[in-house]
Amino acid sequence: MDHKGVKAITHASTFFAPILVPLVVWLLMQDRDVKNLALQALLFHIIMSVLLSISWALSFVLIGIPFLLAFGFMALYYPIKGIIYALQDRPFRYPVIGSLIG
Repeated sequence: MDHKGVKAITHASTFFAPILVPLVVWLLMQDRDVKNLALQALLFHIIMSVLLSISWALSFVLIGIPFLLAFGFMALYYPIKGIIYALQDRPFRYPVIGSLIG
């Protein structure tokens, strides 16, 4: 069965429910590839949230601004890339997290 839509929504959840959607997909889907992708997306969103929060806190002393920009770019770029790959039915792995899971 083709799960392009579920994969694309899992990646796109970064814009509306970055923790909830991957968690629900991971819990409800039976397909191993979709579960693996949802777990990667969930961990990516959690880690990026933590890194962005730390960078935001450090931006008051100016050292966090470059990190805030870099992590912000990554938090937008990789989900968009994942959406494109999902719609083209190509495999996608989040950086670092994809090699740790699966």
